[in-house]
Amino acid sequence: MIDTPSGPGLLFPKGGWENDETVEEAAVREAIEEAGVRGELMGFLGDYHFKSKTQQDEFSPDGLCRAAMYALLVTEELECWPEQNTRNRSWVTIPEAIEKCRHAWMTDALVIGFNKWHAENTSDE
Repeated sequence: MIDTPSGPGLLFPKGGWENDETVEEAAVREAIEEAGVRGELMGFLGDYHFKSKTQQDEFSPDGLCRAAMYALLVTEELECWPEQNTRNRSWVTIPEAIEKCRHAWMTDALVIGFNKWHAENTSDE
């Protein structure tokens, strides 16, 4: 998870995607830019809706946004990354992430989305 100077609590990397990339490519890019990690997308956790003050405009006066959340298996921690001067990454357990998460929709992605994905992708052997 990452922190930001805009407020307390931790967040998952997120952001918009460019016209020349898929949502999955954007998720990988955002993890690199904001958290300084590379990895392999392991699964889709779901779409989550939230309001953004910075995305309010004539087309969306409430700033309604949709985030597609993914599980990422981190394979590399970068020593330098684009947003390292404004964000710190933190490695936390799932219970710590639930406790420290700034936004309820991100907690839902973790608790509901990740647990559903994990249950569907692990077997009792």
